[in-house]
Amino acid sequence: MNVKILVDSACDLTEEQYNKYGIEMIPLTVQLDNKEYRDGIDITPKTIYDAMRKGKKPMTSQVSLQTFKSIFTKYAEKKQPLLYLAFSSELSGTYQTAKMMEQQVRDEYPDAELHVLDTKCASIGYGLVAIRVAKLANEGAKMDELIEMASYHATHMEHIFTVDDLNYLYRGGRVSRTAAFVGTLLNIKPILHVDSGRLIPIEKIRGSKRLLDRMLEIMDERGIDFENQMIGISHGDDLERAEKLAARIKEKYPVKDVIIEMVGAVIGAHSGPGTLALFFLNSSYK
Repeated sequence: MNVKILVDSACDLTEEQYNKYGIEMIPLTVQLDNKEYRDGIDITPKTIYDAMRKGKKPMTSQVSLQTFKSIFTKYAEKKQPLLYLAFSSELSGTYQTAKMMEQQVRDEYPDAELHVLDTKCASIGYGLVAIRVAKLANEGAKMDELIEMASYHATHMEHIFTVDDLNYLYRGGRVSRTAAFVGTLLNIKPILHVDSGRLIPIEKIRGSKRLLDRMLEIMDERGIDFENQMIGISHGDDLERAEKLAARIKEKYPVKDVIIEMVGAVIGAHSGPGTLALFFLNSSYK
């Protein structure tokens, strides 16, 4: 029996992609106007972005212990191997919750082939890892091989992104009040990346004109083997700029493919509208 790949909604893949690659998705939740919604199921990212533009402040929650227990137990009872690729533990407590329930289910089902892996990734960077591992799982790869492949792609997945308004990162505790105020006042656009799961600033750009140029320069400096890998772009309700970035990448590099998706409701609730992110490997594709 093939290993089943489980992800959470912070990978920002679509229902079509889940079905295509045989991936099961478990949603995080977002609260808006005193109602709770399942990310990727009950609410669209655009609903969150439109609300944020009106000054609303959506909140998010991780996956519950009981939800993990139900899913892990289901696969243990079927004796089907399950690999859960988790959203970065530096950005959510979901991974730690899953690890707690992994041990409990293992105690109840000692023979269960159940593994939880912290990808240290987010959004489509996380999604690209899931797609690669799911393809391999569908070919019949064993658990050890899948864990090795997931770890490799997660370790070498670059996340280069910018946000339109630093105040959203401030609300989420990612930048200081002073940095958010000064950045907004001076029209400073930060370029950040994800290092070991954490958001780390790379540099600051005055205005928006040089952003795409600099993101491409960073891709050129850090990336490798573009012709064999899938490149990911995610955006906070800014498809026009995402498509412009994709077109420039295709002009410059012989890439295998570029996928563009909107940043999901849960991550978008912290990064805000206007976010633009670029994902690629900094090592040879496997």
